[in-house]
Parts: sequence; C-alpha cells; structure tokens
Amino acid sequence: MPSDTPTKPQDKIIRLKLSDQVLDRLREMIRNGELGPGDYMPSERVLMERFSVGRPAVREALQAMHTQGLITISHGERSRVNELSANLVLSQSDKVANILLDAVPANLEHLKEARRMFELGIVRSAAAKAASKDVIRLRQLLADQQAFLTGRLDVRHFIEADMAFHTGIADILENPVISAASGAMLRWLQEYHVNALHWSGNEQQTLDEHAKIIDRIEANDAVGAVEEMQRHLDRSRDMFAPRRSS
Repeated sequence: MPSDTPTKPQDKIIRLKLSDQVLDRLREMIRNGELGPGDYMPSERVLMERFSVGRPAVREALQAMHTQGLITISHGERSRVNELSANLVLSQSDKVANILLDAVPANLEHLKEARRMFELGIVRSAAAKAASKDVIRLRQLLADQQAFLTGRLDVRHFIEADMAFHTGIADILENPVISAASGAMLRWLQEYHVNALHWSGNEQQTLDEHAKIIDRIEANDAVGAVEEMQRHLDRSRDMFAPRRSS
C-alpha cells in the first residue's frame, strides 16, 4: 500500500483516558450482573489493583458513575449501586432539558404538543383498562389537589398535585417506561408555569375537568376520556410560557 494513502476516519486509534476505561469496565460490571442494585462498590484499593490504575483514575470514574445516577456516593461510606429504572434514566435529562427549553423557546411549544399527543394516547388506554382500584386512586389524588384550594392557594403544592394526577393516569397502564416518560415531560414543563399559575377562577375549572376525566375512565369510555382530556389540555396550554430573561 502506498505510504501516502490517506487515513480513513475509522482507521484512527483514539486513546481513551484511564478514567474512561475504568468507567467502561465498571459499567460493564453492572451490565453483566457482577454488581447489582444495593451492592457496595469495591473499595478504591481493590479497583486500583484490579485495573492496574492509580487512585485518581478510579475516583474520577466513580464520580462519573455518581453523576450518571448509577451509584450513590455517601461521605464516610462505600459507594452503592443504584436500582436502574426508566425513571432514573430520564431524570438524568432534567437539567439538560431545561437548558434546551430556555435556549430555544420554540422547543417549549414542541414539548407541549408532544405531551398532548402522549397524554391523549395514555388516557385512551387507561380508560379501556381501568379497574375500580384505579378510579379510587384517581379520586384520592383529586381530593389531595382540592385540599390546596382552602384559604390562600398553595401554588407549588397545587402544581405538584396536578402532576401527580396526570402521572396517576399513566400508572394505570403499569408500564414503567410510560410512567417515567409522562413524569419527565411534566417535570420539564413544571418550571414554565406562568407566575399566576391558573388565572383567577381557573383553579376550580381544572379540578372540574379532572373530575370529568375520572368519570369517563370509570365508565371505561375511551373516546369520552380522550375528548375530556383534549379539552383540558387545550384549555391549559397557555398556562406554560418561556421564562423571561432578566
């Protein structure tokens, strides 16, 4: 082969940092089951000897795993492996999602539309599947939200109760990925409620709409549940707005 043959990009050898290589090995230990949820991580000294690396590489790799939510580092104790779940994976995106929404305000509209399509699909399936225990749970969540209207409106808790209601509908499907995705979108939207939250008189309207959705779910009326949810989401769409720059 001629010596002046250009090197193809895929031919290049990329030398990884030692800490990156340790990180890959540690993740593989979790992937193959050598380390399971709740297990203590091997000590730094054991990892140093096993991988023939220094303490800085091990500590950097462990910190990266902590940042990724794979392990929990506690002062004075050995790190422990976290239980892996769809919610854990999506929650790691919260800060990045908020940066994206702030940097490109148009993405907030895209997120609202995605959430609308997602929730309409969820409520259709939930209404078809719901049992009496699910309806009881939704009515309790509605009562919890109603409680925050007594006296002065507790805005933060009212929003959290609103999120819990919508997540409760997703939970009827008993699909952890759907529940996690629903919760993630609600968290990403949470920071973009307008200051007044619900304009005067709209708090009760929100609760009334939730009650109608529950009624349709209780009747296993998938079409009616979709119609009620669609009205609810369309009416509340303008309650989310980009943050004003200071």
